[in-house]
Amino acid sequence: MKFIYKKRWTKAVMLMSALLLSVNVFAEGKSEPSQMDNPLALVLVIIAGALLLAIGVLAYVLISVAGLYLEHTKEKEVPKATGTALKTLAVVAFCLVSSSLLAQDAAAAPAAAQQVVSTTISGLPKSSFYTLISVIGLEIMVILVMAYFVKVFTAKEKVITEAVTSEATHTSNIFTKIKKVWGRLNNFRPQSEEQEITLHHSYDGIQELDNRLPRWWIMGFYCTIIFACIYLYRYHIAHTAPSSIEEYQIAMTQAEAQKAAYLKHAANNIDENTVTLITDAPAVEEGQRLFTSSCSPCHGDKGQGVVGPNLTDDYWLHGGSINDVFKTIKYGYPEKGMKSWKDDFSPTQIARITSYIKSLHGSNPANAKEPQGELFKDNGAPEKDSVNLSVKKDVKAAEGKETALKF
Repeated sequence: MKFIYKKRWTKAVMLMSALLLSVNVFAEGKSEPSQMDNPLALVLVIIAGALLLAIGVLAYVLISVAGLYLEHTKEKEVPKATGTALKTLAVVAFCLVSSSLLAQDAAAAPAAAQQVVSTTISGLPKSSFYTLISVIGLEIMVILVMAYFVKVFTAKEKVITEAVTSEATHTSNIFTKIKKVWGRLNNFRPQSEEQEITLHHSYDGIQELDNRLPRWWIMGFYCTIIFACIYLYRYHIAHTAPSSIEEYQIAMTQAEAQKAAYLKHAANNIDENTVTLITDAPAVEEGQRLFTSSCSPCHGDKGQGVVGPNLTDDYWLHGGSINDVFKTIKYGYPEKGMKSWKDDFSPTQIARITSYIKSLHGSNPANAKEPQGELFKDNGAPEKDSVNLSVKKDVKAAEGKETALKF
């Protein structure tokens, strides 16, 4: 790889020499005045040559740095990078040659041309001046780009080297620190001092050492004592925190509140399959209030029956169980004059009305209507009875629609 660097560097030097010689070659020729005699042109050409030399040095540095970087990254692309640098030098050389060509003065120009308005800058044609300035600008740009890449490759090389070194050092430091801290926490003695703390008790060849308890163990024991004192004072002396019994009572109270909230939410999920008899007095009283306001016109305020059937005896038209009564109130029997109340009452309210109706059984109110339907017993299936369902002839015509059957 060093041979490649030397070969490429030789080519670069030869190229720059050819460029510098081109300036003198174009300056020769006829005895006519040359643009290279102009001080401004000479200064610009010298600046361009110095910048070209700087480009060559940077190219060599860039190739070297890139080679080292590629060695670390396992990518052998130095010839490619070298070729790129030489191509850059060739472009700059072409620009310099073109500037020298443009610097030639047309000596055979007619004298009348001198009468034209001047197109020179300090005696140098504007075209030649701007060409040299452009070449210098291009060289400066190339120098900046190459300097940037040198900085990039140098930084990457530094990062890679520092990363490998720091990782190894960091790992070693961590284990060293852990070992030191663990030794301090446990108050270990070196093996050379074990003879001083031997108790001279041998257990199957095992020697007992008079080691002290680790500091962390002693500190932990002290912390438990402090915690016990604070606990006893807070829970059993100052009573600033609930005891275990009080915590149990608080938990039970919260559970009861959660249960009540759940039952309140689940109450509206009652239907004819899950309804049960309610014995809670406030709930039954609410059922009585709803019955009196909505059901008494047909069944009487005591359930004795008016247009509708008597609700206090043992006879029922559509079943007398708690489920049957709930179903009758909820869905009704419109063809027999009993409307559906599911749109008027919630499931909870229907369940309370049902429980109130069941509480009227056997109350024997005054002016009770005659039995209708089938005999029903709570402990068994309903028994058939020959109760006449036909309306008596002496019933008033207004009561002829007494087909509003019992719940």
